[in-house]
Amino acid sequence: MKARALAVRILHQLRHDKRTLALMMAAPLLMLTLMYYIFETSTSTPTVAIINAPSGFSESMETSNVIVMRMTEGQAREALEAGEIVAFINVSGGKAYVKVDGSQTGDTRAALAAVQVAGLRAGNARSDLQAEVEYLYSYEDSSMFDTYGAAYIGFIVFFFTFLVAGISFLQERTSGTLERLLSMPIKRWEIVLGYVMGFGTVTVLQSFLISWFSIYILDLALVGSFVLVLLIILLAAMVALTFGIMCSTAANSEFQMMQFIPVVIIPQIFFSGLFDLSSWLEIIEKTVPLYYVTDALTKVMVKGAGIDVIAVDLAVIAGFCVFFMALNARLLKKYRRI
Repeated sequence: MKARALAVRILHQLRHDKRTLALMMAAPLLMLTLMYYIFETSTSTPTVAIINAPSGFSESMETSNVIVMRMTEGQAREALEAGEIVAFINVSGGKAYVKVDGSQTGDTRAALAAVQVAGLRAGNARSDLQAEVEYLYSYEDSSMFDTYGAAYIGFIVFFFTFLVAGISFLQERTSGTLERLLSMPIKRWEIVLGYVMGFGTVTVLQSFLISWFSIYILDLALVGSFVLVLLIILLAAMVALTFGIMCSTAANSEFQMMQFIPVVIIPQIFFSGLFDLSSWLEIIEKTVPLYYVTDALTKVMVKGAGIDVIAVDLAVIAGFCVFFMALNARLLKKYRRI
């Protein structure tokens, strides 16, 4: 009887906790729906350019689920550097010379396999007719961690900074500290800036530690500048910090803060640039902060890009940070009008 009474009490509490019920019922459906659309619409068809090849070579490549385009050598090099194709092929003297973008591991392997199959179908099975492969980015024996490590770093920084900042700000509010601050002659934006500067000091150390450990201890490949990597990770942490503070204003407990993770954090993995999405999903992808973090880190760490190449990504990330700060200042109106 006591157990039944306890169960009834818990059910009664849950009935009035609409946020928890929504999380239990709707969040799994949201995640499954996202996974369905991401994996159903993700394309794994690499695009390659043919500069010169014998008759039937292109047709054989296409039967291996590869999109083939005819280009001049200059056009192919520009397309490869811009990421529009994954490889270009030039057959000369009975030998296939292939230059590939090693930063796209899955597509690169598919393209190289298609080249080998096309050569065999064309009767080029002799050892002196095998493809000679040159890598524009990355290298032949690069691991999956080298290829996707940039995305992992970005997500880890974003996730933990969001969680810690959100819960910490929530505790400031529930303990009455924020209420006492609001009773003082201080503007809302000054409160937000103060919290960002305080937590931001810790994120500087966190960003440096994660960057240094990943690159110099775990030996994650780095072609570009370590300083740029540190800058990107620091900006990512600041976005997560301001975003976490914003979300914490809608939570009344640490448990409710945790509820935001499957709704606003985990879905960002699907839109971080790790998957080849359909055109309508790419529109959503461009609205996610983690996409620009991953893009900038990949360009620096894998492709060796400079600040001029990632300037747009940095500007968008900084824009997200400013937007969330402004929104945080506005949300404080519900606690006090200044």
